[in-house]
Amino acid sequence: MSGIQARFQLDWPGFTLDVDLDLPARGVTALFGHSGSGKTTLLRCIAGLERAPLGRITVNGEVWQDNKHWLPTHQRPLGYVFQEASLFPHLTVLGNLRYGLKRTSEAQRVSLDAAIELLGIGHLLERKPDRLSGGERQRVSMARALALSPRLLLMDEPLAALDLKRKQEILPYLERLHRELDMPVLYVSHSPDEVARLADHIVVMEAGRAVAAGPLTETLARVDLPIHLGEDAGVVLDAVVAERDAPWHLARVEFPGGSLWVRDAGHALGDAVRVRILARDVSIALVPVHGISIQNCLPATLEQIATDHHPALALLRLKVGSSPMLARLTQRSAAGLGLMPGMAVWVQIKAVALIG
Repeated sequence: MSGIQARFQLDWPGFTLDVDLDLPARGVTALFGHSGSGKTTLLRCIAGLERAPLGRITVNGEVWQDNKHWLPTHQRPLGYVFQEASLFPHLTVLGNLRYGLKRTSEAQRVSLDAAIELLGIGHLLERKPDRLSGGERQRVSMARALALSPRLLLMDEPLAALDLKRKQEILPYLERLHRELDMPVLYVSHSPDEVARLADHIVVMEAGRAVAAGPLTETLARVDLPIHLGEDAGVVLDAVVAERDAPWHLARVEFPGGSLWVRDAGHALGDAVRVRILARDVSIALVPVHGISIQNCLPATLEQIATDHHPALALLRLKVGSSPMLARLTQRSAAGLGLMPGMAVWVQIKAVALIG
């Protein structure tokens, strides 16, 4: 059986963890939710750092825990990246990387060079941790976890302790891990931006329970998403660069159902990219509108209308071809247009973020 099957029940005073998940065998799964929702507790149960008496975890058919077996953390083939990079201050970067290899076989250690190259830390190997920036320390921590040749990589808010500049420094390396790792990654975050940029699959946590789970695009496009995203409500689409308009510094990206003009980020034709469209940046028209500054106007089918977080607002789910999209408008606007599920409409997209 491929993938990760995780079932845990854990009772603490004032908090109960109760999850039953079936997660994919490859790609990044985000454990997403507000602080205190149980994300880190779930990750620690998977790692064996918290012992949930009523629990079962299997990874690609290998049982790590059930009612008869308990594999201690040091015997589970996993890598764990914490919020803070806990490096030995008396060792160099290379010394820190080699220290963790004591638990791996000689054959596995060839992955150390690959981890160093993947995280771009070759020039840091002789430095001590006190001579590294926060972003560099976290990249070393990630390389240390990867050098163990894990079958599962766990990442507990690895950017939470970094300032904006360091986050921007490390995000391209996380995207590279996303593209090149052939293993499942569980990524804990409460940041919609990080999830949109890195995840393929999402588990939404609330009060110790998984209240939604599924592929990122479809799950974020739910108008009944149990966790309130507010201004961050929107969709993420996978696309391909199809055309570049060099004089205007724009690129046209194609996705299943249409295409969009975005700012040119230097990608080559044919490159796979990811775009994020927030519901607040999408408006609705009954017919194509000309003579306006909005350049992205696409035919769509209205599927659902729901009341948003404020009773004055409506959240609409639409389909553009086979791709979902969300739009936010006032209830008065929706009524004035006579909007009903099943109607053919036009979506006008004011802003599109190219995020990867």
